[in-house]
Amino acid sequence: MIAVDSNLLVYAHREDSEFHKASKEWVDGLRHQSAPWAIPWPCVHEFIAIATHPGIYKPASTLSEALGFVDALFASPELHPLAESPGYFEKLRDLATTARLKGPRIHDARIAALCLHHGVSELWSADRDFSAFPQLKVRNPLVGE
Repeated sequence: MIAVDSNLLVYAHREDSEFHKASKEWVDGLRHQSAPWAIPWPCVHEFIAIATHPGIYKPASTLSEALGFVDALFASPELHPLAESPGYFEKLRDLATTARLKGPRIHDARIAALCLHHGVSELWSADRDFSAFPQLKVRNPLVGE
């Protein structure tokens, strides 16, 4: 199962992103496939926060536009939102301890732990910070392999 990070969701949503066209194609491909795919809940929250942030985008997306994008994602019958459940904290503890994380890097560990906890085979992200977690295969679909 492939999971998608918030940065690709932002690019797919924001038409003013230089990565919009490619990101939209990748995300739409997942939305319309017959195989399961996933989005960690923290990525949904981060997507909404970034897309609607007036300090990042001028004009920022309205809350209605951002929520509409999320609604379209959740219309995919194969989408699995990834949430914390029993056993998750042990994954988070292991990742954070092994990588000696602190501060905001814990957010990345949370996403990685959710993916590993739910058996995600690959996380699609344009964020290189996930390299701290070699247990999780991360791929940036915008740069080829």
